Amino acid sequence: MSFVIKPPATVSVPVVGSKDRFPVNRIYCVGRNYVEHAKEMGFTGREPPFFFLKPTDTCVIVNEGETADLPYPSLTKEFHHEIELVVAIGTGGKNIKAADAHKHIYGYGVGLDMTRRDLQGDMKKLGRPWCIGKAFDHSSPIGPITPAAQAGDVENAEIFIQVNGKDRQRSNVSKLIWNIGEIIEHITAAWELQPGDLIYSGTPEGVNAVVQGDVIEGSVAGLTPIRLQVV
Repeated sequence: MSFVIKPPATVSVPVVGSKDRFPVNRIYCVGRNYVEHAKEMGFTGREPPFFFLKPTDTCVIVNEGETADLPYPSLTKEFHHEIELVVAIGTGGKNIKAADAHKHIYGYGVGLDMTRRDLQGDMKKLGRPWCIGKAFDHSSPIGPITPAAQAGDVENAEIFIQVNGKDRQRSNVSKLIWNIGEIIEHITAAWELQPGDLIYSGTPEGVNAVVQGDVIEGSVAGLTPIRLQVV
């Protein structure tokens, strides 16, 4: 088969303990999925989950032991970090029940949902889609994927981010409003998950801005941490 233009390269993430890589299909993100973060964004309670998507090529791949560059984006003065547990889908499906969701998970990684908060806020006020605040270039850093069997008890893992060595966000995955199984059940009622899909499961409280020169370190216990510098 030939193409009129060169097709883009497949975006892929390294896999812990393997030379093979995880190819990325779609990126789903869960909004306001920790109670305290929901409160700091002006919401409370166990509200129905909602989702937004990011282009695959927004991934910034952070290799183990390396510090990746994270370009400061245009048009914003509020470039915010959001640390997240990322779920990597190995087997797709529709209408997957929460109790069966683990059968569809290949593994887990540490990710960041970087946000142009001021632009997102402007779009919210106008009642417009806020892709410009979420789905911009380099907005989805991610570290190596750990296969599920090696990841330990991720649903009760500590999750945190430090900027220049100081805590910004620190919580536990057990504080998700909608747990991983429930997230997958809700997503697959609306979309058919595909092998290679990534789910950014939500961020705890403490989101804040970074500037050029800042060093960001993110971690979920049991998984490979990530380190980036804003450039």
